[in-house]
Amino acid sequence: MRKYVLFLLAIITAVALMACSTGEDAGEEKPADDDDAEETEGTDGEDDGGEKIFYINNGDEPKSFDPSIGFDSVSWTPLNNLMEGLTRLDENSEPTEGAAESWELSDDGLTYTFTIREDANWSNGDPVVAGDFEYAWKYMLDPETASEAAFLGYFIEGAEEYNAGDGDVEDVGITAVDDETLEVELKHPTGFFLDLISNPAFFPINQEVAEENDKWHAEADTFVGNGPFKLEEWNHDSDMFMAKNEEYWDADAVKLDGIDWAMIDEDNTSYQMYESGDLDTVSIPSELSDQLMEDDDIRIEEEGGLEFFRFNVTEEPFTNKKIRQAFGLAINRADIAEFVVKNQVEPAYGYISPGFTAPDGSDFRDENEDIVPFDPEKAQELLEEGMEEEGWDELPKVTLSYNTSDTNKAVAEAIQDMYIEHLDVEVTLENLEWQVFSDAQVANELQFSRSSFLNDYDDPINFLESFITDSSMNRTGFSSEEYDALIEDGKYEADEEARWEAMYEAERMLADEMMATPIRYYNDVKLEKEGVEGVLRHPVGYLDLKYADKK
Repeated sequence: MRKYVLFLLAIITAVALMACSTGEDAGEEKPADDDDAEETEGTDGEDDGGEKIFYINNGDEPKSFDPSIGFDSVSWTPLNNLMEGLTRLDENSEPTEGAAESWELSDDGLTYTFTIREDANWSNGDPVVAGDFEYAWKYMLDPETASEAAFLGYFIEGAEEYNAGDGDVEDVGITAVDDETLEVELKHPTGFFLDLISNPAFFPINQEVAEENDKWHAEADTFVGNGPFKLEEWNHDSDMFMAKNEEYWDADAVKLDGIDWAMIDEDNTSYQMYESGDLDTVSIPSELSDQLMEDDDIRIEEEGGLEFFRFNVTEEPFTNKKIRQAFGLAINRADIAEFVVKNQVEPAYGYISPGFTAPDGSDFRDENEDIVPFDPEKAQELLEEGMEEEGWDELPKVTLSYNTSDTNKAVAEAIQDMYIEHLDVEVTLENLEWQVFSDAQVANELQFSRSSFLNDYDDPINFLESFITDSSMNRTGFSSEEYDALIEDGKYEADEEARWEAMYEAERMLADEMMATPIRYYNDVKLEKEGVEGVLRHPVGYLDLKYADKK
């Protein structure tokens, strides 16, 4: 477990000190807060062995390092440093060349032809070939894989039909013409396709390795990647170590010798380790936000995403739309943002985060504005009407579930208090560890549950398509032919103004149906030690350490 055993007494002491000095446990979090780092003291950013090792906290055990299965930030964050797609996001979060050295787009906007780098290699020395991408993408789309990320490939010709079991793999528009050439045919022109395929779901898989061992991704000694770092050690539920990958085509640009990943889900412990000089970067516990936001070490980045709560529309009382609306309107999002989460986050009165520019140059939020307001009087009225419609004198028991973290607990408790105050309804809270929580939510077993969303690519349709019928990302039981049609237009309508109008209408429908209710938009606030440079945190949630350095 490397140095974490050595820190045991220090951690216990730190927690005790935090209890005395701050009083509460709360801090910034998404499925796992994956960006806290720790370092040993050394000269010029080096550890005692003379190497530049970056210590970072992943927050939890990755779900999977199979790119098609690890569809969450707990997996993406380390995976984004172990592997690389055809494109990679640059310092401006724009897609640039990755494993592909170039590409061409046909005049009709439907066919991309990618050229794989001659010097792109896997960490075991095998060359990266176009067939590795064809194999990986079709594996993701294979219905037997049951990949939650498969919907991202539906822009490709034949992909949706194959994934739904209604088409053949031979009809999917992904073809390795030869080892250096990959041809991809799209259903419709898709302007954000190069951005989309930087997503870890589109990373390649070494076909030869995978066919020899279908568990290749489960242990360090069998894992094979093509990114700037290679996986050398993986102590499950404890820590991981990645070393610089000398087989990587751009290894000369990689300045770190390695990355040591912990799995600690306690924000206050991480902060105390940062304060003691053993961390490179850390999230700010919310109770310390007021005093730390002006610190010289603060880094604030935009992040496209949303914290929200899902209602299971197949379980009472949320089978009733008015009751779902009541629970949505009774939440004071401004108070949650200002007094619970803090760190300059913004309350969310809609589902699409600010920053998406419409064809007329306006922001998406300018059109729909505050479509989910705080309105306790209306909420009480809707609750009474909904209970009358169902013939209920007493509301069925409600359980709000959330995955383990200080922030999630604090937000859930605040919402619990608001329901007592504004609806006179007592809600039971349920805390579940991440993997148990995730599996239960995917299976639609949770009645009312906390969720988070970070954009997979730079278009509002990405969030909105999560709620189409039978989507693996739906997790509410909601189904509407009208909504599905709006999303179809939002994805494929050639007229951009008409496409955006379909997306505006889809978001308004989400607010009316209220199968989910927004809480706050994300930002990324970190303390980062002097001398740390080149850490890229993209709005879509990817952490990129390819160019990171410690001076």
